[in-house]
Amino acid sequence: MLDLRRLRILKEFSERRTIAATAEALGYTPSAVSQQLSALEREAGAALLDRTARSAELTESGRLLVEHAEQILAMVEAAESVLAEHRGVAAGQVTVTAFPTGAVAFAPLLARGLRVHENMQLVLRQSIGAAGIRQVASAEVDIALVDDWSGDRPDSGAGRLRHVHLLHDPMVLAVPRGHRLADPAVPVDLRELREEPWIAAPRSEPSRSGIDRLFADVGGAPTTAWEFEGQSTILSLVARGIGIAAVPALALAAGTGGLAFRRLPGVGPTREVYAVVRATSMRRPAIEATLRALRRTAAEVRRDLDAELGAAPG
Repeated sequence: MLDLRRLRILKEFSERRTIAATAEALGYTPSAVSQQLSALEREAGAALLDRTARSAELTESGRLLVEHAEQILAMVEAAESVLAEHRGVAAGQVTVTAFPTGAVAFAPLLARGLRVHENMQLVLRQSIGAAGIRQVASAEVDIALVDDWSGDRPDSGAGRLRHVHLLHDPMVLAVPRGHRLADPAVPVDLRELREEPWIAAPRSEPSRSGIDRLFADVGGAPTTAWEFEGQSTILSLVARGIGIAAVPALALAAGTGGLAFRRLPGVGPTREVYAVVRATSMRRPAIEATLRALRRTAAEVRRDLDAELGAAPG
């Protein structure tokens, strides 16, 4: 009989490629991972890993078992979801990961919305880039809040993933309170703003593409922009008068003092915010409850942002 826990470890190894990375991802020691994979080999009656002194890789039998492991684990999760649905009680732990500004904006309202489910426990983590989607696909987490600047149709992972749209998150202008554009009566002119000192995310961060698109029709992005990682860092520098910035509206939820925010003229760059979940887990009451709470949270966040930005039309 093949052990499901060991199948999950094998599947994780197929994605991480090394014993050490697999151990780190699962919270085990490398020795424990190696022992569990050896035990799985005995259960399977075949060598699953080709080991050397410094590395290990899947054998042909190992790759074959990984393909079946993905199907087996998906079927087990689907069966568990159906049984949980039959019981009809939202219970158990739900692990959510979110990009940093999403975590800050959603966490308080999401936690409040789920407190009515006494048998549930929410665990919220942070992830960057595509890590959240990978973690959902590998069943490390249940739901990932992800942001997308491309405007392309989300990848469903061959039907294994579902994307639930939550929010349109436009870029807004952030300036110090003493800046002339802190006055909502002063119009925002992007051509003039090119000469301002700018603070921007590095080109490796998705939000930087938003700034490039923002200035595409007025001569290109400012060439003198200073680069800093993290929206909270950027906003703290703007508040200190170091420069100005264009940031996703969700960044307002951080509550950084000393700032004024303005809508940008026209239809500026917007990112889309999705909740990503495995198709096999969607019928689980705890997942359904969390998705409902995320939708309500997104609507409330949107109202709060509109209220704060509404006083300062671009």
